[in-house]
Amino acid sequence: MRKSISTAPPPTSKVSLAMRWSNFQRRYAPYIFISPFFILFLVFGLYPTLFSLYMSFQSWTPSDGWGRWKYVGFENYTFTLTDPMFWRAMWNTVWLGIFSGLPQHLIAIPLAFVIHMVLGRFKTLVMAVYFLPYITSSVAIALIFNTLFATHNGVINLVIAQLNTWPLLGWLLPDQNINWFLNSTIKYGLALVVVWQFTGWNTLLYLSAIQAIPKELYEAAAVDGASRYQQFRYITLPLLRPMMFFAVSLTIIGNMQLFEQPFVLLNGGASSATQGGQTATMYMYRTAFEWLEMGTAASIAWILFIFIGILTYLNNLIFGRAARGEN
Repeated sequence: MRKSISTAPPPTSKVSLAMRWSNFQRRYAPYIFISPFFILFLVFGLYPTLFSLYMSFQSWTPSDGWGRWKYVGFENYTFTLTDPMFWRAMWNTVWLGIFSGLPQHLIAIPLAFVIHMVLGRFKTLVMAVYFLPYITSSVAIALIFNTLFATHNGVINLVIAQLNTWPLLGWLLPDQNINWFLNSTIKYGLALVVVWQFTGWNTLLYLSAIQAIPKELYEAAAVDGASRYQQFRYITLPLLRPMMFFAVSLTIIGNMQLFEQPFVLLNGGASSATQGGQTATMYMYRTAFEWLEMGTAASIAWILFIFIGILTYLNNLIFGRAARGEN
């Protein structure tokens, strides 16, 4: 005769609650933890982007009241593309992009090579010094250069005046103080500010790429009798192509959105005497917050976005394929 074994019923309520909580954590907890990013991105990133695209087809000023915009189709784009002030601002932006972008890389690449090859254990300290302008506030830098560019007591004009007394340099330099805030000279001053601020950043990028190049390549080249210049030309430059693509892409995007430096140096750029330094983003800002044409300002933003995309694509054709090893 078998004995019946009695077992106590499990605490179903406690087990069920614990299992439900465990399943909830496995399924939903990761999404809860990452949700703040997506919420902030939707509110402050995706929604403003889509709304600006919608607003670019509307006519609206804040004085009309929220929601009282009028659909005008491509009228804002047509007005912008036929506006001489817009094309002048675009020309200023492209000019600054070229004459402040090219020097950054022409200086940063050989400078990074020299720091890597010559300075040795001091390279970290030197790079910290070169990197300081990049992490400094753009507004503070513009205010400092505003003082340096002063016509009568500015340091730059004082240095030029001293160099003008040298026999070999006197005939190259003007004999009077330069007004850096005129249409004919303001772009050179702005280019100098941008080059000074961002050359250290590009130097750091190229130095990190050079440090990733195997030392054996340089050692083998040195054994074969290659000079430092030949090592730089035939080893460093070809292997820097991927970093060149990345750094030039950042420069294109940054220079085409140049705003803080010219805005502070030109006091908003409202004066006709400083129109030579007005960038596309400055013109967009004035259209939105000075002339209160929000639809037109939105169209400027999207035209600038398309233009940056075209330049980035061209940069990809030049450096991107070589960086990926394509012909």
